[in-house]
Amino acid sequence: MIVITAPTGNIGSHLLSLLLASAPAHDEQLRVVVRDPARLPDAVRDRVEVVTGSHGDAEVADRAFEGADAVFWLVPPDASLTPEEAYCGFTRPAAKALVAHGVGHVVGVSALGRGTPVAHRAGLVGASLAMDDLIAGTGAAYRALACPSFFENLLEDADTIREKGVFTDAVDAGLKAPRAAVADIAAVAADLLLNRTWSGNDSVPVLGPQDLSPDDLARIMTEELGRPVRYEQQPLDELYTDLLGYRLDEAFAQGVVDMKRAKNEGLDAGVTRTPATGSPTTFRQWCAQTLGPAVSGGTRHAR
Repeated sequence: MIVITAPTGNIGSHLLSLLLASAPAHDEQLRVVVRDPARLPDAVRDRVEVVTGSHGDAEVADRAFEGADAVFWLVPPDASLTPEEAYCGFTRPAAKALVAHGVGHVVGVSALGRGTPVAHRAGLVGASLAMDDLIAGTGAAYRALACPSFFENLLEDADTIREKGVFTDAVDAGLKAPRAAVADIAAVAADLLLNRTWSGNDSVPVLGPQDLSPDDLARIMTEELGRPVRYEQQPLDELYTDLLGYRLDEAFAQGVVDMKRAKNEGLDAGVTRTPATGSPTTFRQWCAQTLGPAVSGGTRHAR
């Protein structure tokens, strides 16, 4: 029995699709935890066991993890909370349920940065790494997917790319860093969940095929979308003010700013790129398949 949290999100939906295709051959049953089962397609609901509710709720986690052999864990950050509350606070009830039910394997979505000099002041990433430590302490074998920024983050800029030819972030324009597609992250998770020969606690970096800077992204988008696209770097103090305007918790907003600052200082550069740490989807492919239709279609996408 594999339990999938956040099955309707960006990574979870890709993962669920992969597991639905592969789980029968591995004699695995699937159980999903979802707040609103109506968000699952009818064909999916007919093939999985559904536990309704938030996986951060103790009673829901207890029901979901009973009889489970493996769990896919993803925290949907709540920007109304502090980073510690959003990550560790959300995860503590589940950690107790993992112990209570003797779950053997957990795969979680986390971030790059562990072991780097800036990890202790990396805001949301620091909270994510603390969540990893919490899960690792349950006795379950744990693999933290150490993820960089997602290609999919750019979908939030689809409107401004279409209307103004601009996308924004707070990192330096020339800073080359790993970036990956969520489908590739889901594929790594699926392999770990289906082939549970691993033990102990470790991280599994998913770096994408190459390091790219915002200027690189702008160049590739210009070529693939057939329109000029440029990058605008947002000052960190302006980012903080904007986040407060969106009614984020002050500590959470500061956590985002601290994470962006840490990325500029090498947070994502602590892992060596190898065939094992790379993932296949190129940014050019992703632009053609995903960003292009979003920009030309005029449909707003959330992170």
